[in-house]
Amino acid sequence: MKVRSIYILILCCLFNAAAYAQIKAKDGTILAPKPPMGWMTWNYFADQINEKDIMEMADAIVSTGMLEAGYNYVFIDDGWQGGRDNRNNIIADPKKFPSGMKALADYVHSKGLKLGIYSDAALLTCAGYTASLGFEEQDAKVFASWGVDYLKYDYCNAPDDVETAGVRYKTMGQALRNSGRDIVFGICEWGGRKPWLWAAQAGGQLWRTTNDVRDKWKRRNAEEGGEGILDILDLNASLHQYAGPGHWNDMDMLVVGLNGKKGPSGDLGGTGCTNTEYQSQMSLWSILAAPLAATNDLRDMSEDAKRILLNKEVIAVNQDVLGQQAIRKMNNGNWTILLKPLENGDYALAILNRTNTSQITVCDFASLGLNGKYQIRDLWQHKLVGKDKKWKGSINAHETKLFRLSKAN
Repeated sequence: MKVRSIYILILCCLFNAAAYAQIKAKDGTILAPKPPMGWMTWNYFADQINEKDIMEMADAIVSTGMLEAGYNYVFIDDGWQGGRDNRNNIIADPKKFPSGMKALADYVHSKGLKLGIYSDAALLTCAGYTASLGFEEQDAKVFASWGVDYLKYDYCNAPDDVETAGVRYKTMGQALRNSGRDIVFGICEWGGRKPWLWAAQAGGQLWRTTNDVRDKWKRRNAEEGGEGILDILDLNASLHQYAGPGHWNDMDMLVVGLNGKKGPSGDLGGTGCTNTEYQSQMSLWSILAAPLAATNDLRDMSEDAKRILLNKEVIAVNQDVLGQQAIRKMNNGNWTILLKPLENGDYALAILNRTNTSQITVCDFASLGLNGKYQIRDLWQHKLVGKDKKWKGSINAHETKLFRLSKAN
Protein backbone atom coordinates (compact mmCIF):
# COMPACT_ATOMS: atom_id res chain seq x y z
CA MET A 1 0.00 0.00 0.00
CA LYS A 2 1.34 3.43 -0.87
CA VAL A 3 2.36 5.82 1.92
CA ARG A 4 -0.27 8.35 0.75
CA SER A 5 -3.03 5.74 1.09
CA ILE A 6 -1.85 4.76 4.56
CA TYR A 7 -1.80 8.42 5.62
CA ILE A 8 -5.36 8.99 4.39
CA LEU A 9 -6.50 5.82 6.20
CA ILE A 10 -4.94 7.05 9.45
CA LEU A 11 -6.58 10.44 9.04
CA CYS A 12 -9.92 8.78 8.35
CA CYS A 13 -9.63 6.72 11.54
CA LEU A 14 -8.70 9.79 13.55
CA PHE A 15 -11.66 11.69 12.11
CA ASN A 16 -14.12 8.93 13.01
CA ALA A 17 -12.62 8.49 16.46
CA ALA A 18 -12.96 12.18 17.17
CA ALA A 19 -16.55 12.24 15.91
CA TYR A 20 -16.04 15.53 14.11
CA ALA A 21 -13.67 17.75 16.07
CA GLN A 22 -15.41 20.95 17.08
CA ILE A 23 -13.43 24.00 18.10
CA LYS A 24 -14.96 25.92 20.98
CA ALA A 25 -15.13 29.69 21.10
CA LYS A 26 -14.02 31.53 24.22
CA ASP A 27 -17.58 31.61 25.52
CA GLY A 28 -17.76 27.79 25.33
CA THR A 29 -20.01 27.63 22.26
CA ILE A 30 -19.08 25.84 19.04
CA LEU A 31 -17.17 27.98 16.55
CA ALA A 32 -19.21 28.25 13.32
CA PRO A 33 -22.29 26.39 14.62
CA LYS A 34 -24.06 27.23 11.34
CA PRO A 35 -22.69 27.59 7.80
CA PRO A 36 -21.07 31.03 7.54
CA MET A 37 -22.91 33.60 5.39
CA GLY A 38 -21.65 36.81 3.87
CA TRP A 39 -20.20 38.51 0.83
CA MET A 40 -16.76 37.83 -0.69
CA THR A 41 -14.60 40.12 -2.84
CA TRP A 42 -13.05 37.66 -5.28
CA ASN A 43 -15.48 36.97 -8.11
CA TYR A 44 -16.44 40.61 -8.53
CA PHE A 45 -13.19 42.48 -7.83
CA ALA A 46 -10.49 39.78 -8.13
CA ASP A 47 -7.39 41.33 -6.48
CA GLN A 48 -8.36 44.91 -7.42
CA ILE A 49 -9.77 45.69 -4.01
CA ASN A 50 -9.61 48.74 -1.77
CA GLU A 51 -11.08 49.94 1.49
CA LYS A 52 -13.59 52.28 -0.20
CA ASP A 53 -15.22 49.49 -2.22
CA ILE A 54 -15.27 47.14 0.76
CA MET A 55 -16.83 49.78 3.01
CA GLU A 56 -19.47 50.44 0.35
CA MET A 57 -20.23 46.72 0.18
CA ALA A 58 -20.51 46.58 3.96
CA ASP A 59 -22.99 49.45 3.78
CA ALA A 60 -24.92 47.61 1.07
CA ILE A 61 -25.11 44.41 3.12
CA VAL A 62 -27.03 46.44 5.68
CA SER A 63 -29.11 48.64 3.37
CA THR A 64 -30.27 45.84 1.08
CA GLY A 65 -31.47 43.62 3.92
CA MET A 66 -28.66 41.11 3.48
CA LEU A 67 -27.56 41.45 7.12
CA GLU A 68 -31.12 41.02 8.36
CA ALA A 69 -31.36 37.88 6.21
CA GLY A 70 -28.23 36.42 7.85
CA TYR A 71 -25.27 37.53 5.69
CA ASN A 72 -22.99 38.84 8.42
CA TYR A 73 -19.46 38.42 7.05
CA VAL A 74 -17.41 40.61 4.72
CA PHE A 75 -14.81 38.22 3.31
CA ILE A 76 -11.68 39.88 1.87
CA ASP A 77 -10.00 37.51 -0.58
CA ASP A 78 -6.55 37.70 -2.21
CA GLY A 79 -4.90 41.01 -3.05
CA TRP A 80 -5.01 42.99 0.20
CA GLN A 81 -1.39 42.29 1.19
CA GLY A 82 1.39 44.86 1.12
CA GLY A 83 4.31 42.66 2.16
CA ARG A 84 5.95 42.71 5.61
CA ASP A 85 7.36 45.48 7.76
CA ASN A 86 10.83 45.59 9.31
CA ARG A 87 9.67 43.21 12.04
CA ASN A 88 8.18 40.79 9.51
CA ASN A 89 4.62 41.65 10.49
CA ILE A 90 2.32 41.23 7.51
CA ILE A 91 0.81 44.55 6.40
CA ALA A 92 -2.02 45.68 4.15
CA ASP A 93 -1.22 47.45 0.88
CA PRO A 94 -1.06 51.12 1.96
CA LYS A 95 -2.41 52.34 -1.40
CA LYS A 96 -5.42 50.03 -1.34
CA PHE A 97 -5.99 50.36 2.42
CA PRO A 98 -4.63 53.74 3.49
CA SER A 99 -6.51 53.67 6.81
CA GLY A 100 -5.16 50.22 7.66
CA MET A 101 -6.89 46.91 8.21
CA LYS A 102 -7.71 47.59 11.86
CA ALA A 103 -9.70 50.69 10.88
CA LEU A 104 -11.54 48.69 8.21
CA ALA A 105 -12.35 45.94 10.70
CA ASP A 106 -13.67 48.54 13.13
CA TYR A 107 -15.89 49.98 10.40
CA VAL A 108 -17.22 46.56 9.43
CA HIS A 109 -17.88 45.70 13.07
CA SER A 110 -19.70 49.01 13.57
CA LYS A 111 -22.22 47.84 10.98
CA GLY A 112 -22.93 44.66 12.92
CA LEU A 113 -20.79 42.61 10.55
CA LYS A 114 -17.71 40.39 10.87
CA LEU A 115 -14.50 40.56 8.85
CA GLY A 116 -12.85 37.73 6.99
CA ILE A 117 -9.37 37.82 5.48
CA TYR A 118 -7.25 35.63 3.23
CA SER A 119 -3.83 34.00 3.18
CA ASP A 120 -2.11 30.92 1.77
CA ALA A 121 -0.11 27.97 3.13
CA ALA A 122 2.93 28.85 1.02
CA LEU A 123 5.33 31.74 0.45
CA LEU A 124 3.06 33.40 -2.11
CA THR A 125 -0.70 33.42 -2.60
CA CYS A 126 -2.57 32.38 -5.74
CA ALA A 127 -2.33 35.93 -7.11
CA GLY A 128 1.34 36.26 -6.14
CA TYR A 129 1.05 38.24 -2.89
CA THR A 130 2.74 37.68 0.47
CA ALA A 131 1.51 34.50 2.19
CA SER A 132 1.95 32.92 5.62
CA LEU A 133 4.22 29.86 5.42
CA GLY A 134 6.74 30.11 8.26
CA PHE A 135 4.90 33.08 9.80
CA GLU A 136 1.74 31.35 11.00
CA GLU A 137 1.93 32.34 14.67
CA GLN A 138 2.96 35.89 13.85
CA ASP A 139 0.30 36.37 11.16
CA ALA A 140 -2.44 34.88 13.31
CA LYS A 141 -1.62 37.33 16.10
CA VAL A 142 -1.63 40.23 13.62
CA PHE A 143 -5.02 39.12 12.28
CA ALA A 144 -6.34 38.93 15.83
CA SER A 145 -4.99 42.40 16.66
CA TRP A 146 -6.85 43.80 13.66
CA GLY A 147 -10.12 42.21 14.79
CA VAL A 148 -10.34 39.57 12.05
CA ASP A 149 -13.09 36.98 12.57
CA TYR A 150 -12.40 34.50 9.76
CA LEU A 151 -9.45 33.27 7.72
CA LYS A 152 -9.69 31.70 4.27
CA TYR A 153 -6.45 29.75 3.86
CA ASP A 154 -5.61 28.82 0.28
CA TYR A 155 -3.11 26.28 -1.07
CA CYS A 156 -1.53 27.72 -4.22
CA ASN A 157 2.25 27.29 -4.67
CA ALA A 158 2.26 24.37 -2.21
CA PRO A 159 3.16 20.67 -2.62
CA ASP A 160 0.52 18.27 -3.93
CA ASP A 161 0.79 15.60 -1.25
CA VAL A 162 -1.79 15.28 1.52
CA GLU A 163 0.84 14.89 4.25
CA THR A 164 2.28 18.37 3.72
CA ALA A 165 -1.18 19.89 3.43
CA GLY A 166 -2.24 18.34 6.71
CA VAL A 167 0.82 19.67 8.51
CA ARG A 168 0.57 23.19 7.06
CA TYR A 169 -3.11 23.56 7.82
CA LYS A 170 -2.72 22.16 11.33
CA THR A 171 0.07 24.67 11.97
CA MET A 172 -2.16 27.60 11.03
CA GLY A 173 -5.14 26.11 12.82
CA GLN A 174 -3.17 25.96 16.04
CA ALA A 175 -1.81 29.47 15.48
CA LEU A 176 -5.36 30.80 15.22
CA ARG A 177 -6.29 29.06 18.47
CA ASN A 178 -3.23 30.65 20.10
CA SER A 179 -4.02 34.14 18.76
CA GLY A 180 -6.31 35.15 21.61
CA ARG A 181 -9.30 35.72 19.33
CA ASP A 182 -12.03 33.45 17.97
CA ILE A 183 -11.22 33.18 14.26
CA VAL A 184 -13.13 30.78 12.03
CA PHE A 185 -10.76 28.74 9.86
CA GLY A 186 -11.76 28.05 6.25
CA ILE A 187 -9.49 25.48 4.58
CA CYS A 188 -9.22 25.87 0.80
CA GLU A 189 -7.18 23.15 -0.90
CA TRP A 190 -9.98 22.44 -3.45
CA GLY A 191 -10.87 18.91 -2.40
CA GLY A 192 -8.14 16.98 -4.17
CA ARG A 193 -6.68 15.69 -0.89
CA LYS A 194 -10.10 14.77 0.56
CA PRO A 195 -10.06 17.37 3.35
CA TRP A 196 -13.35 16.10 4.77
CA LEU A 197 -11.26 13.23 6.19
CA TRP A 198 -8.71 15.41 8.01
CA ALA A 199 -9.47 19.13 7.92
CA ALA A 200 -11.47 19.14 11.16
CA GLN A 201 -8.49 17.58 12.93
CA ALA A 202 -6.32 20.35 11.45
CA GLY A 203 -8.55 22.92 13.14
CA GLY A 204 -10.85 23.81 10.24
CA GLN A 205 -14.51 24.71 10.61
CA LEU A 206 -15.09 24.40 6.85
CA TRP A 207 -13.21 23.05 3.88
CA ARG A 208 -13.58 23.44 0.16
CA THR A 209 -14.64 20.21 -1.52
CA THR A 210 -14.11 21.25 -5.16
CA ASN A 211 -12.16 23.50 -7.49
CA ASP A 212 -13.28 27.11 -7.91
CA VAL A 213 -16.82 27.77 -9.09
CA ARG A 214 -17.38 29.47 -12.44
CA ASP A 215 -20.43 31.40 -13.56
CA LYS A 216 -21.96 28.53 -15.54
CA TRP A 217 -24.40 25.67 -15.11
CA LYS A 218 -21.94 22.90 -15.94
CA ARG A 219 -18.82 22.06 -17.89
CA ARG A 220 -19.43 21.70 -21.63
CA ASN A 221 -16.73 19.04 -21.84
CA ALA A 222 -13.99 17.46 -19.75
CA GLU A 223 -11.29 19.71 -21.18
CA GLU A 224 -13.02 23.00 -20.33
CA GLY A 225 -12.03 23.08 -16.67
CA GLY A 226 -13.67 25.19 -13.99
CA GLU A 227 -16.60 23.87 -12.01
CA GLY A 228 -20.19 24.75 -12.84
CA ILE A 229 -23.10 24.63 -10.41
CA LEU A 230 -24.06 21.09 -11.43
CA ASP A 231 -20.46 19.86 -11.31
CA ILE A 232 -20.05 21.06 -7.73
CA LEU A 233 -23.38 19.53 -6.72
CA ASP A 234 -22.28 16.13 -8.01
CA LEU A 235 -18.90 16.32 -6.26
CA ASN A 236 -20.34 17.43 -2.91
CA ALA A 237 -23.68 15.63 -2.56
CA SER A 238 -22.21 12.36 -1.26
CA LEU A 239 -20.35 14.02 1.64
CA HIS A 240 -23.28 14.53 4.03
CA GLN A 241 -21.72 12.45 6.82
CA TYR A 242 -18.89 14.97 7.24
CA ALA A 243 -21.04 18.07 7.75
CA GLY A 244 -22.55 19.42 10.94
CA PRO A 245 -22.25 22.22 13.51
CA GLY A 246 -18.66 23.44 13.49
CA HIS A 247 -17.59 21.51 10.38
CA TRP A 248 -18.98 22.25 6.92
CA ASN A 249 -18.42 21.14 3.34
CA ASP A 250 -17.68 24.36 1.44
CA MET A 251 -19.07 24.39 -2.13
CA ASP A 252 -17.44 27.76 -2.94
CA MET A 253 -19.15 31.06 -3.65
CA LEU A 254 -22.60 31.86 -4.96
CA VAL A 255 -22.48 33.19 -8.52
CA VAL A 256 -26.00 34.62 -8.27
CA GLY A 257 -26.23 38.00 -9.97
CA LEU A 258 -22.84 37.93 -11.72
CA ASN A 259 -24.52 37.47 -15.12
CA GLY A 260 -21.37 36.53 -17.00
CA LYS A 261 -19.16 39.30 -15.59
CA LYS A 262 -15.60 39.12 -16.84
CA GLY A 263 -13.08 38.12 -14.22
CA PRO A 264 -12.37 35.03 -12.11
CA SER A 265 -15.86 33.54 -12.39
CA GLY A 266 -16.01 34.42 -16.09
CA ASP A 267 -12.98 32.28 -16.98
CA LEU A 268 -13.17 28.74 -18.35
CA GLY A 269 -16.61 29.03 -19.87
CA GLY A 270 -18.17 31.18 -17.15
CA THR A 271 -20.48 33.10 -19.47
CA GLY A 272 -23.35 33.38 -17.01
CA CYS A 273 -26.44 31.49 -15.90
CA THR A 274 -30.16 31.97 -16.19
CA ASN A 275 -32.12 33.16 -13.18
CA THR A 276 -33.58 29.65 -12.95
CA GLU A 277 -30.04 28.27 -12.65
CA TYR A 278 -29.03 30.91 -10.10
CA GLN A 279 -32.13 30.05 -8.08
CA SER A 280 -31.14 26.39 -8.26
CA GLN A 281 -27.71 27.20 -6.88
CA MET A 282 -29.29 28.96 -3.92
CA SER A 283 -31.61 26.01 -3.31
CA LEU A 284 -28.88 23.40 -3.63
CA TRP A 285 -26.25 25.22 -1.54
CA SER A 286 -28.90 25.81 1.14
CA ILE A 287 -30.16 22.25 1.42
CA LEU A 288 -26.57 20.94 1.39
CA ALA A 289 -25.67 23.16 4.37
CA ALA A 290 -22.93 24.94 2.43
CA PRO A 291 -21.58 28.35 3.41
CA LEU A 292 -23.41 31.11 1.51
CA ALA A 293 -20.99 33.73 0.19
CA ALA A 294 -22.47 36.12 -2.36
CA THR A 295 -19.99 37.68 -4.79
CA ASN A 296 -22.08 40.06 -6.91
CA ASP A 297 -22.19 43.85 -6.72
CA LEU A 298 -24.55 44.45 -3.80
CA ARG A 299 -24.62 48.17 -4.59
CA ASP A 300 -26.50 47.53 -7.82
CA MET A 301 -28.51 44.33 -7.49
CA SER A 302 -31.25 43.32 -9.89
CA GLU A 303 -34.63 42.44 -8.47
CA ASP A 304 -34.04 38.80 -9.42
CA ALA A 305 -30.74 38.72 -7.52
CA LYS A 306 -32.44 40.23 -4.46
CA ARG A 307 -35.32 37.75 -4.71
CA ILE A 308 -32.91 34.82 -4.82
CA LEU A 309 -30.35 35.92 -2.23
CA LEU A 310 -32.88 37.30 0.27
CA ASN A 311 -35.32 34.39 0.39
CA LYS A 312 -35.54 33.91 4.14
CA GLU A 313 -37.41 30.61 3.91
CA VAL A 314 -34.61 29.13 1.81
CA ILE A 315 -31.95 30.63 4.09
CA ALA A 316 -33.72 29.05 7.08
CA VAL A 317 -33.09 25.64 5.52
CA ASN A 318 -29.39 26.44 5.26
CA GLN A 319 -29.17 27.87 8.78
CA ASP A 320 -31.24 25.19 10.51
CA VAL A 321 -29.74 24.51 13.94
CA LEU A 322 -29.73 20.74 13.48
CA GLY A 323 -26.94 21.36 10.99
CA GLN A 324 -27.46 18.32 8.79
CA GLN A 325 -26.45 18.29 5.14
CA ALA A 326 -29.12 16.80 2.88
CA ILE A 327 -28.85 13.16 1.87
CA ARG A 328 -29.01 12.44 -1.85
CA LYS A 329 -31.92 10.07 -2.39
CA MET A 330 -31.89 9.91 -6.21
CA ASN A 331 -29.35 10.80 -8.84
CA ASN A 332 -29.59 9.91 -12.52
CA GLY A 333 -29.48 11.64 -15.87
CA ASN A 334 -32.85 13.30 -15.29
CA TRP A 335 -33.27 13.95 -11.59
CA THR A 336 -31.42 14.68 -8.36
CA ILE A 337 -33.48 14.47 -5.16
CA LEU A 338 -32.12 15.65 -1.81
CA LEU A 339 -33.72 15.33 1.64
CA LYS A 340 -32.61 17.27 4.73
CA PRO A 341 -33.96 16.70 8.25
CA LEU A 342 -34.77 19.94 10.08
CA GLU A 343 -34.64 20.75 13.78
CA ASN A 344 -38.41 20.87 14.40
CA GLY A 345 -39.14 17.52 12.76
CA ASP A 346 -39.80 19.00 9.32
CA TYR A 347 -37.86 18.07 6.19
CA ALA A 348 -36.51 20.12 3.31
CA LEU A 349 -36.91 18.42 -0.06
CA ALA A 350 -35.14 19.50 -3.25
CA ILE A 351 -36.03 18.08 -6.66
CA LEU A 352 -33.70 19.14 -9.49
CA ASN A 353 -34.56 18.66 -13.15
CA ARG A 354 -31.13 18.01 -14.67
CA THR A 355 -32.43 17.88 -18.24
CA ASN A 356 -32.68 20.65 -20.80
CA THR A 357 -36.47 20.47 -21.10
CA SER A 358 -39.42 20.84 -18.74
CA GLN A 359 -40.42 17.53 -17.14
CA ILE A 360 -43.35 16.22 -15.12
CA THR A 361 -42.50 14.00 -12.18
CA VAL A 362 -44.06 12.31 -9.17
CA CYS A 363 -42.10 12.18 -5.92
CA ASP A 364 -43.54 9.55 -3.58
CA PHE A 365 -42.49 10.48 -0.05
CA ALA A 366 -42.51 6.82 1.04
CA SER A 367 -39.65 6.19 -1.40
CA LEU A 368 -37.65 8.73 0.64
CA GLY A 369 -38.41 6.96 3.92
CA LEU A 370 -41.22 9.34 4.91
CA ASN A 371 -44.53 7.76 5.87
CA GLY A 372 -47.94 9.41 5.92
CA LYS A 373 -49.11 12.74 4.63
CA TYR A 374 -47.16 15.98 4.70
CA GLN A 375 -48.06 19.61 4.23
CA ILE A 376 -46.00 20.75 1.27
CA ARG A 377 -44.76 24.34 1.25
CA ASP A 378 -43.05 25.67 -1.86
CA LEU A 379 -40.25 27.90 -0.56
CA TRP A 380 -39.97 29.92 -3.77
CA GLN A 381 -43.70 30.48 -4.17
CA HIS A 382 -44.01 31.08 -0.40
CA LYS A 383 -47.22 29.08 -0.13
CA LEU A 384 -48.66 25.66 0.67
CA VAL A 385 -49.11 23.65 -2.51
CA GLY A 386 -50.64 20.49 -1.11
CA LYS A 387 -51.15 17.97 1.68
CA ASP A 388 -50.36 14.49 0.46
CA LYS A 389 -48.13 11.44 0.51
CA LYS A 390 -46.47 12.61 -2.67
CA TRP A 391 -45.83 15.63 -4.88
CA LYS A 392 -46.58 15.72 -8.58
CA GLY A 393 -45.82 18.61 -10.88
CA SER A 394 -43.84 20.12 -13.71
CA ILE A 395 -40.28 21.34 -13.22
CA ASN A 396 -38.51 23.53 -15.74
CA ALA A 397 -35.13 22.72 -17.22
CA HIS A 398 -32.38 23.17 -14.60
CA GLU A 399 -34.95 24.22 -12.00
CA THR A 400 -34.84 23.00 -8.41
CA LYS A 401 -38.12 22.80 -6.56
CA LEU A 402 -37.50 23.36 -2.87
CA PHE A 403 -40.18 22.30 -0.41
CA ARG A 404 -40.59 22.25 3.34
CA LEU A 405 -42.50 19.16 4.46
CA SER A 406 -44.42 19.25 7.74
CA LYS A 407 -46.17 16.18 9.10
CA ALA A 408 -49.93 16.45 8.51
CA ASN A 409 -52.65 14.91 10.66
